[in-house]
Amino acid sequence: MTNAFRVEDSVLTHVGNVRSQNEDSYFADPAAGVWVVADGMGGHTNGKLASEALVAAVGAVRVPEPLDAACEVVANAIHSANTAIFGHAQDAGVQMGSTVVSLVVRGDEFAVLWSGDSRAYLLRDGHFIQLTRDHTQVQDMVDRGLLAPDDVENHPMKHVLSRAVGVQDVLEIDAIRDQMQSRDLFLLCSDGLYGVVDEAEIARIVREQGVAAADALVAASLAGGAPDNVTVALVSVAEPTLLVLNGASS
Repeated sequence: MTNAFRVEDSVLTHVGNVRSQNEDSYFADPAAGVWVVADGMGGHTNGKLASEALVAAVGAVRVPEPLDAACEVVANAIHSANTAIFGHAQDAGVQMGSTVVSLVVRGDEFAVLWSGDSRAYLLRDGHFIQLTRDHTQVQDMVDRGLLAPDDVENHPMKHVLSRAVGVQDVLEIDAIRDQMQSRDLFLLCSDGLYGVVDEAEIARIVREQGVAAADALVAASLAGGAPDNVTVALVSVAEPTLLVLNGASS
């Protein structure tokens, strides 16, 4: 993969303090410029199967170089996973599915694709920005002016998804695309992080530790009780380092 920036990443997942099994899954391939975090739902084996099937579908495809084509291939893989998960759930008579958030990096551009409430953030010039919009019923209510943003945290339906992979036969995937800047830092995470750790604290940890913040972020969730699985993926981009040795550059 040709890239205008040097890319570094760190990824970590943890079962948390309460759950018996980790239903989160992730895929990270810096060489291909693709990262995925998936949060399975459906309880125990079903959620785990759904998230694993999703990341396996993305991991199995060859992602081409142009960003438009790369996003199309990743989206098609997610759609294929949706069909497979939904079909399995119908055949087995169970409910199962998974959220997904994916980062694709190409040249000096990036794209984020998502469905559900796993999130992508961007740290740029000290500003911590949420790139994704949660696909939850309460967020839909906020968007329609039926609920105040301050009332979301304590709403009894705040975790009820309005969209996820494998829940319906047809899936909608949201996507954004933009230019990257040197020293941009991306964070992908399941709700096991931001649902436990205050966003200001997440931002503080990421600002202080950069791409190496995965351990500290998971530790903060565990310290907060970690009632859910937690997964984080950090990706940083920076201009390539120019080494000068004895007057010669390399």
